[in-house]
Amino acid sequence: MDDTGRGAEADIAGVAAAIGDPSRAKVLLALAGGAALPASALAAEAGVSNSTISGHLAKLREAKLLTVELDGRHRYYRLATTEVAAALEQLARIAQPLPVRSLRDDTRAQALLRARLCYDHLAGRLGVSVMAALLDRGVLAREAPGPGAGGAGGAEPDGRAVYRLTAGGRAELAAFGVDTERLPRRRSTVRYCVDWGEQRHHLAGPLGAAVTGRMFDLGWLRKGRARRVVHLTDAGERGLHEAFGVPAGDLSG
Repeated sequence: MDDTGRGAEADIAGVAAAIGDPSRAKVLLALAGGAALPASALAAEAGVSNSTISGHLAKLREAKLLTVELDGRHRYYRLATTEVAAALEQLARIAQPLPVRSLRDDTRAQALLRARLCYDHLAGRLGVSVMAALLDRGVLAREAPGPGAGGAGGAEPDGRAVYRLTAGGRAELAAFGVDTERLPRRRSTVRYCVDWGEQRHHLAGPLGAAVTGRMFDLGWLRKGRARRVVHLTDAGERGLHEAFGVPAGDLSG
């Protein structure tokens, strides 16, 4: 294969420049919940005009961070891959928090920390609690833990943890309504993200998406008004405790 003209290093600066504009960062975060949105909605999220948003969207598409879907004469934008959402989560771990300027901002910030969607899977304090419960229950097993890591990734995850689905875990998930034999095989079934709010692992990948989807099907989760925010219902709090031993607490709302 001819690699002429192909650099040995990734163009991190190019991607960083595309993300680095505050308006474009808001666009990406608005799409981090996995939904496809029209340019008008993204303009409102970014706080810019409809004429200005087109240039921002073009730059994000050029950086291969967004894709566009056509529906008749309408265009809808979404993140190009789940890896873009994962990268945003990791950048949030090292970024300084934006200042809270209103009660509305504070309410939304607290809701995002409590429970949110990271593209197609559950994140936030609730996502971390579900991951920890699956480990405690033996649905998942951790292999080759790094130094200083513990629980669902420890206080300072080293990024080298490997999780596998146990035989007993397959049976428990089947009873829950997730057939692990039917999950996509194009990538590892069990993956994780390091949650930027909790600094611990939450379940990602095909299994994380399937578990989250099943929770929505059962009415255990409902979407909030703010983008990405989800709420645990009373039925969900009871159900997660009964199914996986997730501690009942203040995660609903």
